[in-house]
Amino acid sequence: MAKCKTDCIERPLSLAFEALGRVVGRYPCVFLFLAICVAAGLGAGFIFLHDRKANDIEDQFTPVNGPAKMERAIVVEHFPQSEEFSQLRLASEGTFASLIITGLQGGNILTEAAFNDILELDRRVKSITTGHTFENLCAKTKGKCVSNAILDIIHYNAIEIVSSSIKYPMHNGKFLGTTIGGVELKPNSSEMTSARAVRLFYFLDEKKTEENRSWLDGFLKVLSNSTEQKTVHVSYFTSISRQNELEINSKSVVPLFSLTYSLAITVSILSCMRFDCVRTKVWVAGFGVVSAGMAVLTSFGLLLFCGMPFAMTVASAPFLILGVGVDDMFIMISSWQKTEVNKAVEVRLAETYKEAGVSITITTLTDVLAFYIGLMTPFRSVQSFCMYTSTALLFCFIFNITFFGACLALNGRREKGNRHWLTCMKVPQATGDGGGCCVGGAYDEKTHKEFEMPMDSFFKHYYGPFLTRVWVKILVCLIYAGYLAVSIYGCFQMQEGLDLKHLAADGSYVGSYYDKEDEFFSAFGPNVMLVIKDEHFQYWNSTARESLDLCLEHFQNLTVADSGISPVSWLSVYMQLGRTFNLQLNNETQFKRNLTALLTLSGFSQDVHFTNSQIHASRMFIQTVNIRTAIDEKNMLNAFRETAEKCGTLQTPVDMIAYHPAFIYFDQYAVVVGNTIQNIVVATCAMLVISLLLIPNPLCSLWVTFAIASVIVGVAGFMALWDVSLDSVSMINLVICIGFSVDFSAHISYAFVSSVKSSANERATDAVTKLGYPIVQGAVSTIAGVVVLAAAKSYIFRTFFKIMFLVILFGAAHGIIFIPVFLTFLTNFRNSHERNKENLPEQSGMTSFKESADPDCY
Repeated sequence: MAKCKTDCIERPLSLAFEALGRVVGRYPCVFLFLAICVAAGLGAGFIFLHDRKANDIEDQFTPVNGPAKMERAIVVEHFPQSEEFSQLRLASEGTFASLIITGLQGGNILTEAAFNDILELDRRVKSITTGHTFENLCAKTKGKCVSNAILDIIHYNAIEIVSSSIKYPMHNGKFLGTTIGGVELKPNSSEMTSARAVRLFYFLDEKKTEENRSWLDGFLKVLSNSTEQKTVHVSYFTSISRQNELEINSKSVVPLFSLTYSLAITVSILSCMRFDCVRTKVWVAGFGVVSAGMAVLTSFGLLLFCGMPFAMTVASAPFLILGVGVDDMFIMISSWQKTEVNKAVEVRLAETYKEAGVSITITTLTDVLAFYIGLMTPFRSVQSFCMYTSTALLFCFIFNITFFGACLALNGRREKGNRHWLTCMKVPQATGDGGGCCVGGAYDEKTHKEFEMPMDSFFKHYYGPFLTRVWVKILVCLIYAGYLAVSIYGCFQMQEGLDLKHLAADGSYVGSYYDKEDEFFSAFGPNVMLVIKDEHFQYWNSTARESLDLCLEHFQNLTVADSGISPVSWLSVYMQLGRTFNLQLNNETQFKRNLTALLTLSGFSQDVHFTNSQIHASRMFIQTVNIRTAIDEKNMLNAFRETAEKCGTLQTPVDMIAYHPAFIYFDQYAVVVGNTIQNIVVATCAMLVISLLLIPNPLCSLWVTFAIASVIVGVAGFMALWDVSLDSVSMINLVICIGFSVDFSAHISYAFVSSVKSSANERATDAVTKLGYPIVQGAVSTIAGVVVLAAAKSYIFRTFFKIMFLVILFGAAHGIIFIPVFLTFLTNFRNSHERNKENLPEQSGMTSFKESADPDCY
């Protein structure tokens, strides 16, 4: 490492930036005009925004090509929707409206008064007319609308709820597990004594799409305007509710944009303001925010022109872009302030670009690559977010070195003429730092540079020496140990999966319905469909049937299956009917000859795909229980699929799949952890390659690796403790951690190892002196870009804020607290004279990592 030349990429890149800076400084108006024209032209792509919106929940928030989607295709192929409706046999959720009715005080709902209200609600729902009545649109069985089992049992007479003896969960062949919740039974009996909730479903014929939509809208309008019942509380939901709420949710964040930009401009101006009326960077800071806004406009417009879907998650991207774009502005301003004020503007800008160019290139590459790697995830919402964000970051970089550079040059001309920042009138030359409103343009006559910022002095004279005291180092180590312990603990508390109620806004009727469903109807899970898709399976063969019975027994023995409820099996009923009618069903000819008639008689004709004397597929059903949490859903999905695979290894193999419409959403559990780990590994490797190529000190790569691991563990652990699950919304933010942890760590460690100071403590002080204030600036500006999302009424946007807050907080803490202290424990560094003897790069463009201010990456 001692004699290895490591600036073969960095040095020519810094020289190229120097040449670009000279051109921009010489012709600033040309670059201003070109940047504005590009932004205006490509920004016109926003006219396609409405057409590009992609808010379909299944398409955006479930894995692309998930197993359940392929399983559904098999079900639809073999068992198309019948004219005779059966909720049990739906391949999708169906088209429906639903009510969950509970007592006002949470008491027993099985009372005459409560059921009078329930029957009145039922009457009002069925009387809703939106051009079509419920009677015209309802899903039918035997020519009649599908009814609710509990109302059938009491014959629509409230008095009978008290006098009837109702068994649970099965009553005269009717399953009540999804209809009645919070049930209490008589001792040693299946008879109900009380219940706390009743759920009613109103299914519609899926073929009447437009008419159904109108009726469901009417249902929502009636229920939202409904006054509270006398004895019950009503929660309501429809099959279009989640989609409606998601679209409303995405619009709720739009008003926050203006607040964010106002906050960003304020933070930027305050952090760049000086008391010197000439040297202050008020206009430059303002145009830096404008530059970030232009990047969002241009990149989004370009992708909309190209037809890229615009998912709901993309709405949070501008907040991040603003924070990161402003960070790059701080780098360039800091580099400008280190140039000599008496030089020509194009020379100062050339030196600024030479010093800051590689810095902002590294931050851009690390962040952009982190997002592009996110395109590997199987969630379209994540892919859309990553594509828009990474492209916007690229345009941020482009506009920073063109538009913002031109603004810096024009501001430099104003400073060169010693003109007031507001009036542009010439003012007398100031003789010291400051000067007020009447004089300005002061600079250090020894160095010919602008005076040091007060915060730089704080880090140099107070914070750096304080951090290198022995007792402070011990305290920092203890704090880090506590941080790591809490983070690791939090990682073991991580929950997986996106709860669908989080797609709706806070306080939405959708959330209320889901809460009631979780509270009262989680005792029973979905009734899972088992599809035998082997058209060569010999149902008439006793050995084959024994294998099938053994397979069903395996399912029944699962902890998530209800062993007290027998599988719904057409074959069992068919064999019983065969014995009743003395049929020889062990004979293939007899078996197939009587199949159609007896299936129609028994009501199982929808469960067998039988054409041309060939059974192409058949299905059976297993009831699940106690599916209360995301972990239960994951375990159930895995258990059913593993058992289905096990059935294929029996003596007579049973080629079977397990399916339920909810599995479409449960599939996220199968991929979210694996894909997150994959993305983190790939992104980490990419970051290390960039660091090794562009930072001319291989030792820094070790600290990059350390910081990446430490920050990711911290963010993952604390986000779990902050009630954030690992899902399609949060997984990409963990990849963002990699880009930001590189930004915060790589250059602080390089500033340390390249310092000319003699002792480790002095090198640490030197590093935080040069980079402490930029880190604070960058952290504050980035958090300012996303902080308004904390007030959003959406889980998705609040999650984005929480994780970004943790990323910036922990990244900054590593940059100005942990890493400088840990580096002081390493004493085997060569001094500057040894480096000079070995011709290591000391005064190249990489001085940006030692002397410039990179608020985001340092």
